Amino acid sequence: MASFEQLYRDTFPRVYAYVASMLRDRVAAEDVTAQAYERAYRKRFSYRPARGSAEGWLFGIARNAALDELRRDKRRASLEFDPEDLGVVPAEDQADLALRRETVRAALATLDPRDRDMVALKFAGGLSNREIADVLSISESNVGTKLHRTIERLRKACHENV
Repeated sequence: MASFEQLYRDTFPRVYAYVASMLRDRVAAEDVTAQAYERAYRKRFSYRPARGSAEGWLFGIARNAALDELRRDKRRASLEFDPEDLGVVPAEDQADLALRRETVRAALATLDPRDRDMVALKFAGGLSNREIADVLSISESNVGTKLHRTIERLRKACHENV
């Protein structure tokens, strides 16, 4: 593994986005993300490259920390605020953007929790199918098939709700 500091720099925004997508609570996501990095730092010598990428290993730790938080609080609260957009959206596009976000959120809510997790790992976490397979302990081809089917269901649900 490269230095832990470099792993942190390379992954922090994606790990936070992934955890926030699971917890749907910014404050809890900040705490859990910090816990995940703390756990990873303490366990950094247990990382084995033969078992997968350092990013996949870290996302597995973050996933477990987020699941621990969900079990502890038994919550599925709504996001208090939308995640910060990196691009500035003109005021006239705000309503359309809000409608699209709500449509996507509604479609995501119809998914099985494991499928939602896979989508979050792929799009919020930016992981490859191989890394997702390592995190979820399923085959890479299964990840590809499930992601394809899930994305198709999301597209269909979004088009039906527009």
